[in-house]
Amino acid sequence: MKPVLFCDFDGVLCFDRYWRSLPLDKYEQVQDFIFRNDKTLVNDWMRGHYSAEEINKKVAEKVGVPYDELWDLFVEDCRTMTVSREILGRLNNLRDRFIVMLITGNMDSFSRFTHPSLDLDKYFDHISNSFHEGMHKTDNDGELFLKYVEKYNVPIKNCIVLDDSNNVCKVFAHLGGTAYLVTSDKSLEFYLNNL
Repeated sequence: MKPVLFCDFDGVLCFDRYWRSLPLDKYEQVQDFIFRNDKTLVNDWMRGHYSAEEINKKVAEKVGVPYDELWDLFVEDCRTMTVSREILGRLNNLRDRFIVMLITGNMDSFSRFTHPSLDLDKYFDHISNSFHEGMHKTDNDGELFLKYVEKYNVPIKNCIVLDDSNNVCKVFAHLGGTAYLVTSDKSLEFYLNNL
């Protein structure tokens, strides 16, 4: 059986942000509110406890932007995220040697707007989003990774993860897989050149 090549989305394939079209001061307020200070809200959203509509209502109240205006901007930002078609093509070409799987800690908005607008199903054998899984990659010592290696009946020692999270890489390596930490010095392209 082919090994699984797990690939992260944010910080590995894509560097665009939600709400990036807001004026800078409002954008920074959103980043502080959702992603920088108390991360409980974003983690709960990524585990499926909130919808994008519920989060945008909270954000609209927090930063003082009308909900309908914020929602339209948010959806458009989700739909217009960019990923290198060349990189997607290279991942697709690896499907003869690997089960290529996108595994992302993400929100319902990814599945509803980003995933379809980028036609990601064309490039990956499977797409796993924490929102639908109800857990992050590191929860329960990497339970999500084990779920998929068992599904595909392949030893984890033959599998690879490409992720920008040091914690994810540590968990995956502890399980016995090969972890490649994607950084500005060692990009996804660097690792793809060496697979």
